Amino acid sequence: MYGSTFGNVLKISTWGESHGKAIGVVIDGCPAGLPLCEEDIQRYLDRRKPGQSKFTTQRKEGDLVEILSGVFEGKTTGTPISLMVRNLDQRSKDYSEIANYYRPGHADLNYDRKYGFRDYRGGGRSSGRETIGRVAAGAVAAKLLKELGVSLSAYTCSIGPVTIDRNAFDPEEIKKNAFYMPDAQAAAKAEEYLKQCMKETNSSGGMVECVITGVPAGIGEPAFEKLDAALAKAMFSIGAVKGFEIGSGMEAARSTGLQNNDAYGITPQGDIVKKTNHSGGITGGISDGCPIIFRAAFKPTPSIASPQETVNRQGEAIEVRIKGRHDPIIVPRAVVVVESMAALVILDAMLGSMTTRLDKIKDFFQN
Repeated sequence: MYGSTFGNVLKISTWGESHGKAIGVVIDGCPAGLPLCEEDIQRYLDRRKPGQSKFTTQRKEGDLVEILSGVFEGKTTGTPISLMVRNLDQRSKDYSEIANYYRPGHADLNYDRKYGFRDYRGGGRSSGRETIGRVAAGAVAAKLLKELGVSLSAYTCSIGPVTIDRNAFDPEEIKKNAFYMPDAQAAAKAEEYLKQCMKETNSSGGMVECVITGVPAGIGEPAFEKLDAALAKAMFSIGAVKGFEIGSGMEAARSTGLQNNDAYGITPQGDIVKKTNHSGGITGGISDGCPIIFRAAFKPTPSIASPQETVNRQGEAIEVRIKGRHDPIIVPRAVVVVESMAALVILDAMLGSMTTRLDKIKDFFQN
């Protein structure tokens, strides 16, 4: 299997399976001298670990990270950083039945078609547990970005039919409810909606929005390494993501040029600025200095206890009810995954942009 490595200058390789001994990531390209400890990473992992509320899987995992290499005396050494989280609460027997049939909405059939073999215990590499490595690496990237004045904030903007009220947006509320929604009333409505879904042994999808501030203008490339394209690839690499939009997104298709174009103006200090931000902070594939705003749409959790039609490996039509411990909604635990993948993209692009201009290269090596 190739395709487990992500990035150009800052590269990560995730490894492990949902029901293997451990899961983790190797980070290559992180500069030396960044203060880093396990607590820095653990704060991010705690945001995605299971069992935080009745709306997440009740798998009991502490998801405690161990730094195996790349850090000495509290700082990164410039060598590969290896991070590991041990799997401690697997119940592989919960998945014994699915070895012989294909779960609707899962990658089971495609794994058999591609490899002629699959790890049916929790989905193996296609499990959402693979994102542990991404979040651990994203925590490192976010800490380095903070040193550069860049901050990221992801949150849930919709769950099923419930959407936040932009006029009631409260960043402090994000950490106060189980859904990471910046609107208390919307969170209450989402809770009632999900209770009904759970009563019906069903699940729900939703949308995560991410805002990135402090990214200087000029980050990203104009062709195959567009910054918005890199963000889209990162989001679509998350297993349950089925849609991506940036700035006005899909609404741009219903707009006119006069409505969608971002007009320019001059500040009292003589700086050129955009009066609006329909582009979402990226124009021509390159950051324009405005906040970068994008959204990722997540499908409903495919593992549900309601009866579903499928076939077994013998080609017989059967009806199944998925057993085990599953999230009725993926979105709350995916918020930090979105934020982490965005951090990896932005940092990688910023490091790559260091070679864009000769004058900047001279400044670096001659001063």
